[in-house]
Amino acid sequence: MRRITRIATVGIASAALALSATACGGKSSSEQSGSDDKGGKAAIAYDIGGRGDQSFNDAAFAGLEKAEKELDIEGNDAEPSEGEGDPDKIQRLTALARAGNNPVIGVGFAYAPAIAEVAPKFPKTTFGLIDDTSKTGPNIANLVFNEEQGSYLAGVAAAKVTKTNTVGFIGGVETPLIKKFEAGFVQGVKDTKKGVNVKVQYLTQPPDFGGFSKPDLGKAVAQGQLDAGADVIYAAAGLAGSGSIEATAKAGKWAIGVDSDQYNQKGLAAYKDQILTSVTKNVSGAVFNLIKSVQDGKPQTGEVRYGLEDEGVALSRSNPAFTKMTDVIAAVDKAKADIAAGKIKVKTAP
Repeated sequence: MRRITRIATVGIASAALALSATACGGKSSSEQSGSDDKGGKAAIAYDIGGRGDQSFNDAAFAGLEKAEKELDIEGNDAEPSEGEGDPDKIQRLTALARAGNNPVIGVGFAYAPAIAEVAPKFPKTTFGLIDDTSKTGPNIANLVFNEEQGSYLAGVAAAKVTKTNTVGFIGGVETPLIKKFEAGFVQGVKDTKKGVNVKVQYLTQPPDFGGFSKPDLGKAVAQGQLDAGADVIYAAAGLAGSGSIEATAKAGKWAIGVDSDQYNQKGLAAYKDQILTSVTKNVSGAVFNLIKSVQDGKPQTGEVRYGLEDEGVALSRSNPAFTKMTDVIAAVDKAKADIAAGKIKVKTAP
């Protein structure tokens, strides 16, 4: 019978993290590599919004859960704390590495400085960094995606279904990563149907990353775009995106989800009929593949990129209403083929 290990949650308070980091027999960081349990234990540290965001973090958890079931590993996950800084992330990653987890995966670009600090101290532990290539090292795997490609397809779909010739894009925080989503979406809309107005709004500006964790703010901004005539809204905003979906669905308009296939998220079941499609990122696959590579003794390192060609990014087709739109599906398929063939060059910045 296959063993199923319960996911353990690491405490989020800094004091608790510091305590756990010193409760490992007194060994130094360089001595405690976490390599004794090669592939036996793996951990993810969540981005803003944490587990239950119905999007980015939940996709990472799905990969860890799959590894538990298929690779017979013990999975551990750690939640972020409100308003935390890099020292909190450093303590969290240190605690996870000292506990013998290998790999340790930071979910989101916000973990880049912390991984750069911690990874050299645990040279035999592999660290995964999702959505960032700015920090590299011999034991760091940079798991990145061509978000702009999937967003282009979403733009094609939005342009084909809009009746008001007004669509919306909501970004959680105005960062280079989220602007990739914006760039692809706007280009896809404009290439498909001239004259469509794309309303773009960001919830917060760095260093305030709260735009990824405030559903009420996402709901309010979506309502504003709806009031201005938008009948399709695409939100790349983490947990805040659920508020956008709620407002859009209640208005009887089309929402486009992100990262996970949000049509199938239980927390959004009440609004699923109005979730036209989602721009998915195979974060779960990236997490699983990294864990498996460590277990196989050939850990991934450097840039590991996922795009349309390997379904690393895609446009979901779970909503039957979407699949019945044969002209929309045909346009999306043609755009996908043209991107793969190099006929369409998708921008990575607006």
